[in-house]
Amino acid sequence: MTNAPWRDPALPAEERVDDLLARMTLEEKTAQLYGVWVGAATDGDGVAPHQDEMTSDFDWDELITHGLGQLTRSFGTAPVDPALGAQALARAQRRISGAGRFGIPAVAHEECLAGFTAWGATAYPVPLAWGASFDAALVEEMAHRIGRDLASVGVHQGLAPVLDVVRDPRWGRVEETIGEDPYLVGTIGAAYVRGLESAGIVATLKHFAGYASSAGARNLAPVRAGVREFADITLPPFEFALREGGARSVMAAYTDTDGVPASADPYLLTELLREQWGFTGTVVSDYFGVGFLKTLHRVAGTEAEAAHAALAAGVDVELPTVHCNGDPLVEAVRAGDVPESLVDRAAARVLRQKCELGLLDEDWSPEPTGPIDLDSTANRVLARRLAEESVVLLSNPEGLLPLAPDTRISVVGPRAADALAMLGCYSFPSHVGINHPALPMGIEIPTLLESLRTELPDAKITFTEGCDTTDPDTSGFEEAVARSTEADVCVAVLGDRAGLFGRGTSGEGCDVADLQLPGVQAQLLDALTAADTPVVLILLTGRPYALGRWHDRLAATVQAFFPGEEGGPAVAGILSGRVNPSGRLPVSIPQTPGGQPWTYLQPPLGLAGEVSNLDPTPLHPFGHGLGYTDFTWENTADRHAEITTDEGHDVSVTVRNTGPREGTEIVQLYLHDPVASVTRPDVRLIGYHRLTLAPGEARRVTFHFHPDLSAFTNRTGRRVVEPGALELRVSKSSTTAIHTTHLTLTGPERHLPATRQLTCRTTAV
Repeated sequence: MTNAPWRDPALPAEERVDDLLARMTLEEKTAQLYGVWVGAATDGDGVAPHQDEMTSDFDWDELITHGLGQLTRSFGTAPVDPALGAQALARAQRRISGAGRFGIPAVAHEECLAGFTAWGATAYPVPLAWGASFDAALVEEMAHRIGRDLASVGVHQGLAPVLDVVRDPRWGRVEETIGEDPYLVGTIGAAYVRGLESAGIVATLKHFAGYASSAGARNLAPVRAGVREFADITLPPFEFALREGGARSVMAAYTDTDGVPASADPYLLTELLREQWGFTGTVVSDYFGVGFLKTLHRVAGTEAEAAHAALAAGVDVELPTVHCNGDPLVEAVRAGDVPESLVDRAAARVLRQKCELGLLDEDWSPEPTGPIDLDSTANRVLARRLAEESVVLLSNPEGLLPLAPDTRISVVGPRAADALAMLGCYSFPSHVGINHPALPMGIEIPTLLESLRTELPDAKITFTEGCDTTDPDTSGFEEAVARSTEADVCVAVLGDRAGLFGRGTSGEGCDVADLQLPGVQAQLLDALTAADTPVVLILLTGRPYALGRWHDRLAATVQAFFPGEEGGPAVAGILSGRVNPSGRLPVSIPQTPGGQPWTYLQPPLGLAGEVSNLDPTPLHPFGHGLGYTDFTWENTADRHAEITTDEGHDVSVTVRNTGPREGTEIVQLYLHDPVASVTRPDVRLIGYHRLTLAPGEARRVTFHFHPDLSAFTNRTGRRVVEPGALELRVSKSSTTAIHTTHLTLTGPERHLPATRQLTCRTTAV
């Protein structure tokens, strides 16, 4: 078939795929619609829900005679040396292409949530830390490096980013999200997609859609979000990532919304995604998501019915292995129960993407073409920079931080001397390596204790663990307090241990009933703050925890969301003053453990009021963060303006560094809609600008506002811009407005097209 049109790279992809499909048997077409997972665990310690139940044996040699759609996690299933893994993947691809009539290799996919989930690959900060950085450009640079590393070993598709918006911080996967605001999630998520795609890797948006809105914050629980919440909070980040990032794949969520599972929802996966948004890539199932239509959702009675429902809705590929789209689907098509046209539609999308990746070209080769170094010096430098930018200084009331270089420090806490304290659940050491305790970590991860000793060589530092992360034993409290009283300052390092399905305190399937620190860490902090030594609290966590209990008893509080392999030096640099903190909260910090679920995107009835004794006001609001220098903000522009509903308006502020050292301010723009046809969040983020200034330096930041940014879904289900009053608040956080511009929108109500303006462009001069 050397001269067949589908082999001709000069022809358009559509023509090549049409020619190829016409030559394929039903079995060959369905083979493109599933993956294979070699070595998947079946002992109950898997990395996917119900993995032990849903993974079955298969005859590899026989299976690949028809071809194969995807190869699942060749590097992320068990420890493998990257160079040897690349060679093994190349051998597998040669076997696949050699076994079938058409010589078409598989798409190899891997997880890359916070770096390539492979042994020896850089463990970057988790997405919640990306949100804390408010630095889309740096996240894009990181994603490009991750993409280059994936490509260097023969991987084509990355299962990231997560674009779920936090709705309840008790949910275990908060660490995987970018934050609780759709604008922040959308802009940072789109940047990640651009970076990954710029390296030639297919970015996969997940989880589409509503996964983070599960009832009670339970993993895979039903979603009961209303129509407007879904449209205005859940969906926008996916629009950002498709329109402004160029993502080529979407993963259907596990959950059901109002009784309809995402994997069987034609409105979501076809009408909205493809017909309204114009998406042309592939939709893949979350792991075992097609089979779950039968086993968990019970909207299908057989595997064939599950395959039919998913294909009809718009799921193209069953991951991670063949369960429904293999023999059950073939038999159902031959029996006339499933239209072959659904198979053709999905196979065409898969083959078109393979064509774009060069996998249909005769000269395609699976062999690695260059040196393989998944944790290069450049990677580590970038990981350090992102970690430093993501650390949030929550409080420093007496200016105790930075610490004096020769101070006496008592380091206390279960997270201080554990390298895994820096990593989220999708890092290889936490995700897979934990099941191989004799294996070296594969990457160097300095602990905070080690980093602090390096950072402050003249300080006298002692260490006492005090307690375990989860064990209820309090016998170590006495020694911890004793060591603390002998020091000038106590640095308490507390937080989470990432894991999967209850094997950690944060991570997939590690949901919590309330937001109290895990184990007896709260009691340890009580004991430490009851002594006379000032306490600096360091939190290494995957979610926010309630801190109101100690607010007036702490000398300083530093929040780091699993800052990655360079997180230890980054946090130590904050403590020493080498690094000026610039992170801002991507999620609110609650006052009390039970004051949730709550995010800052609340309409008036969601705020504190006189009709309830419960006050949900957070201790530290979304967007909050401090530093070691001072800024003044000046606004001399007209603060009242009248514009039409389709006319832009600039809002400017001059920011001056009046402190003694270089620092970074995150200038944030919030929208307040005083009167609307449906209730609206009191404020919501619509723009931000990260600004670094030398001492005495000033720059003018301008937000180029367009009324599209004020749009919302009205009572008829249409996204509209309504005429009337608006307030644009230039702010330091969601509750700290510095300057307000009052706008009046005139003219008719506008119904927005799919090409609405999504971002607020900013300039600084």
